[in-house]
Amino acid sequence: MSVERNSGARLALLALGALGVVFGDIGTSPLYAVSSCFTGAHLAVTAENVLGVLSLIFWSLILVVLLKYVAVVLNADNKGEGGVLALTALVVNTDRASPRKKLYGMLGILGAALFFADGAITPAISVLSAVEGLQIAAPASSIPVLPITMVVLVGLFMIQKHGTASVGSVFGPVMLGWFGVLAVMGVYWILREPRVLFALNPIHGLRMLASHEIGALAVLAGVFLTVTGGEALYADMGHFGKYPIRIAWVSVVMPALVMNYFGQGALLIENPAAISNPFYLMAPSWALLPLVGLATAATVIASQAVISGVFSVTQTAVSLGLLPRLRVEHSSAEHAGQIYVPSMNWVLMAAALALIVGFGSSAALAGAYGLAVSGAMTIVTPLTLSLIKSRYGRESLPLRAGLSLLFVVDIAFLLANLTKLGEGGWLPLSAGLTIYWLMQTWQRGRSSLHARLLREQKPVRDFLDDLKRDPPVRVPGTSVFLDAKASGIPRALLNNIKFNRVMHERVILLTIVTREEPRISPTKRLTVTEVGEGIVRLVAQMGFMDQPNIVEILRLAESHGIPFDPERTTYFLSREELIPGRRSELPPLRRRAFIQMALNAQVVADFYGLPPGRVVEIGTRVEI
Repeated sequence: MSVERNSGARLALLALGALGVVFGDIGTSPLYAVSSCFTGAHLAVTAENVLGVLSLIFWSLILVVLLKYVAVVLNADNKGEGGVLALTALVVNTDRASPRKKLYGMLGILGAALFFADGAITPAISVLSAVEGLQIAAPASSIPVLPITMVVLVGLFMIQKHGTASVGSVFGPVMLGWFGVLAVMGVYWILREPRVLFALNPIHGLRMLASHEIGALAVLAGVFLTVTGGEALYADMGHFGKYPIRIAWVSVVMPALVMNYFGQGALLIENPAAISNPFYLMAPSWALLPLVGLATAATVIASQAVISGVFSVTQTAVSLGLLPRLRVEHSSAEHAGQIYVPSMNWVLMAAALALIVGFGSSAALAGAYGLAVSGAMTIVTPLTLSLIKSRYGRESLPLRAGLSLLFVVDIAFLLANLTKLGEGGWLPLSAGLTIYWLMQTWQRGRSSLHARLLREQKPVRDFLDDLKRDPPVRVPGTSVFLDAKASGIPRALLNNIKFNRVMHERVILLTIVTREEPRISPTKRLTVTEVGEGIVRLVAQMGFMDQPNIVEILRLAESHGIPFDPERTTYFLSREELIPGRRSELPPLRRRAFIQMALNAQVVADFYGLPPGRVVEIGTRVEI
């Protein structure tokens, strides 16, 4: 009995933590979603239209979040990790023989690129929509909403380098209070206008779509804002596990959201003029300022979750060879998942501030918001379908049929958001496609560079024969050379012998291989092969969530009989200066972009945690 009680208490604590990290984005959608459904579609605020919009909102939460993500997609975990890149790696690893393997990889990269675009828009629209409540609280005064929003966001991005561990413990209770307030506000207005409960009948939503025809797409674009953040359930699964997320959604989040949306609908039936800001106008005047404060705290938490998610996706993308090396700092000694990526942090801050200045209001930003999220959420469905088919075969036919129907819903929302291209939707789409192009450019350029270096490598047998014929001077100590493909002799070693005529007593050729799974057990990490003439080859397997550290790898190698003395070990790195070649596999524009990204990549020694005083770099020019 006590074991069950402890297990239940642990689940409850994890569910509370999930409230503070996973559901911040979708939990703050009531600030702007209902208003966007009407103003974005130029829809008259009538009782019939209110019931239609509420019905579409309710069934969207059921179909997209509850059935697709909570019931199905959360089961598609990559050893406990979620997110579109983790899913893509899992799909490719599970079905290696599939002719669509390349297509799945492209979809995964596009989904990650759209998520990066979402990472800039979410903080901007969330915090701005909360601060706009000050205009409702004090309509007579000219409150500088945009400067206040920008100050809040700058403060949020400035604290990222200190980590979120110190404030993370209050995220869950704050969001629990937020969802409680959403529910109370909604219930009050539902009791005043109980006919909004008729919106539970899907006929109202279907009737609205049928009656508005093409205009229904604009309505759906607004409705989609109520499910944005649903992808965070999957992306943040590795922090809490699927069961706490499911418990939090079913017991707290969805009931509170439904009650608040229906409460806003009840207010609009009674007072159509409240469409200007139905969320804040639900509250009594005495509660407006505290509500603005709570809403701002909730949106900061929502923004924090998205920013942390971008950091995690960045680390994964770097590990999988989709982005150049970037400096990644661990902001917590206890939690490996809490990381800080400085360059990405400042890019997000600049983009968020530019969005606020450029659009000026949350209503204007709403048009830009949905498209990036809709594209990312749509991509998840075919990847999940492929995984289910690979895992369960014909037995999964009913499940795949049901998920295929939900894919139709995804496509409908994507088409709806495409109608917002002229209202700002072009911005996240163009940003996402640009990031996609850059990620593919880095992937292809890296592959082309490695192929070029491999062609110039000397075979191991020929190298050993040369050592016997003309042995260099052997000096005490150990030298470590990085070798990309664990096949031949790396260029840095060849050049060191060619120009210096010196070779250490023990030479380690180290290859780091990133696998398509999040983490590799230390017991399975190293493979050791004796090459000969004092040369040993180490192959270190790393997961895409692991942070490679060469010194730690060499310490682990001691258990395989390879001595490691930090003071007698020298690390030789090859620094390639890339120059445009006459014959290149890359088009000119891609080639220039790849060379520029390579120039701005983090130094190899810093990326792998090498001691500065024991690194020797050997430069060489490589045509690409």
